[in-house]
Amino acid sequence: MRSGFGNGQVGIALAAVILLGAGEASATPLTPFRYEAQAQRHCPHDRVVWLDFRKGVYYSKAQKRYGQGFDGSFVCLNEARDSLYRRSLLGLR
Repeated sequence: MRSGFGNGQVGIALAAVILLGAGEASATPLTPFRYEAQAQRHCPHDRVVWLDFRKGVYYSKAQKRYGQGFDGSFVCLNEARDSLYRRSLLGLR
């Protein structure tokens, strides 16, 4: 079977993908911590949230599930948002 791309077309397509991917991708890396105080020292001007990796959500300190579970960690709020985690609406009033 013959594909629809010739060798030159594959090279051009690959170069386009590389060039397009080289744009401004400056996301803040996610730094998880075991303890809340460690996370607060890491980001003193930001709020600390509990990130549930399995569910892909984070909980604020006022929520019941804050600091609960084995599949989570304390992180800075801005890092969680930059990593595309969403806030949980459970326990909010």
